[in-house]
Amino acid sequence: MKAAYTKPFLTAAFIILLDQIIKIWVKTHMIPGEAGEIHLLGNRGMLHYIENNGMAFGMELGGDFGKLALTIFRIVAVVGIGFALVHLIKHKYHRGLIMMVALILAGAVGNIIDSTFYGVIYHYAGWFHGRVVDMFYFPLITGHFPNWFPIWKGEEFIFFRPVFNLADAAISIGVIMILINQKRYFKHETPETSYPNSEMVEE
Repeated sequence: MKAAYTKPFLTAAFIILLDQIIKIWVKTHMIPGEAGEIHLLGNRGMLHYIENNGMAFGMELGGDFGKLALTIFRIVAVVGIGFALVHLIKHKYHRGLIMMVALILAGAVGNIIDSTFYGVIYHYAGWFHGRVVDMFYFPLITGHFPNWFPIWKGEEFIFFRPVFNLADAAISIGVIMILINQKRYFKHETPETSYPNSEMVEE
């Protein structure tokens, strides 16, 4: 394998492996729900084991068909992201962009493993109908919306409410960093000239 391909794909492989190690540990050592919480930062950071049928941060598509469609979409998306990563490396795009796409690829693969195989491995569903394991919960700010606030007046406010996993975090970091650095990552120049004096030109 060319040296240029090693770092991004090893990074992705490491994240996928660590994500699965955490998920397997959570499934085998924790009880789902509030009763099984492990507090790491008091009430502001904890392991809170849940499983969801859908997208990142617990969002879902309804029914068995929605679950199957989501899993198939994820697989197709991962294939596309993988080809995109190879293209970026081959054409010597910005190293930061390549690493962020590698993070997105790792996160997508991590959750695909859950939704594709976990139902069969843990004997609760068929292929492509597994549930994604989430565990990180950081309710850093809690309170209630004021009564004058529209729609949610008086309701409980929690930031950050969603429970997520390492794969979700990798996808989010990759997307956010690409958005923040898009001017640097996508300069109006040929890709080959955006990689001066880099190991990415090595064969």
